[in-house]
Amino acid sequence: MATTQSKSTVLIVDDSALVRQMLTEILNEDPRLEVIGVASDPLVAREKIKKLHPDVLTLDVEMPKMDGITFLSNLMRLHPMPVIMVSSLTEKGADITLQALEIGAIDFVAKPKIDVKQGLKDYSQELCDKVASAAGAKILDSWRPSPLTAEAVTKHTTDEVLGKTAPRKLKTTEKIIAIGASTGGTEAIKELLIRMPADSPGTVITQHIPEAFSGPFAARMNNNCAMTVYEASDGQQILPGHVYIAPGNQHLIVERSGARYVIRLNDGPPVNRHRPSVNVMFRSVAQNVGANAIGVMLTGMGDDGATGMKEMHDNGAHTIAQDEKTSVVWGMPGEAVKHGGVDEIVSLYNITNKLIALTSEQ
Repeated sequence: MATTQSKSTVLIVDDSALVRQMLTEILNEDPRLEVIGVASDPLVAREKIKKLHPDVLTLDVEMPKMDGITFLSNLMRLHPMPVIMVSSLTEKGADITLQALEIGAIDFVAKPKIDVKQGLKDYSQELCDKVASAAGAKILDSWRPSPLTAEAVTKHTTDEVLGKTAPRKLKTTEKIIAIGASTGGTEAIKELLIRMPADSPGTVITQHIPEAFSGPFAARMNNNCAMTVYEASDGQQILPGHVYIAPGNQHLIVERSGARYVIRLNDGPPVNRHRPSVNVMFRSVAQNVGANAIGVMLTGMGDDGATGMKEMHDNGAHTIAQDEKTSVVWGMPGEAVKHGGVDEIVSLYNITNKLIALTSEQ
């Protein structure tokens, strides 16, 4: 439970004594947080959770005696609570972390490959912000609908929106859907894309994610969706039926090239502390796609993308924000609403229906 000083309490679970010490020092320096215990393995953690009742757990993905995924699965089934995963910046670490987010972890921070002590210090502000945000985040697993298989997607969505016998026709092949997300976004994106028909408009996505994670994330989405999903590459033409996810550490920009839209990747400085930045992508869509675009702001911490979505709205794009009830963190969608750039506030589970209706005609 939170202390009398209204600090959020944290239990650190990590088999490295150095990491436990560093995380404790970093988190205790933040006035919003208090570390009330540490555990070297999940078995010790289980007892400390019962005794200390922390608000947030940080959990190493690779643990002795019981791996982090098994522990997290048991925790979310028996004692759901906000969990931040501490992951290594490797392909294996990315895959395990994405599994953890599917199970119900709120977010993750990356553990540096080398010089862990300095690396964690470099990420101290991000770490503290994510842990503090997790304390107020929602645990959504209990009411998430069952996932659909890719084979069922096209029939499910077209039947639901257009009627079982209604043919589906795109208004234009030039429609572009632009989606921004952060905390809770990997699962929200999956929930949205898995219901999109294979012939949906070209879709660009900026999710705040490290460089080592964006490729595995795109591969997981491709395996679950009727559309073809890529980690975006510079110069790719944006085509209907395809999804392009911004690589970690590069901004995704949509440009017009004659009658085509193409992707440009940019190594410019972080915007709103992020690279890729939702704001950079949304602004490029506003300027180069205009009224042919649809903007979607999903769950996320902070305000990245709010001004870019307002620019999209002002240039004639239809804009949608995920509602607070279904958002893990209603930071980015809420800020977009405050900035006056949102046409509709919609439940996550109705956004796909809206997109299909906006890009189809009976």
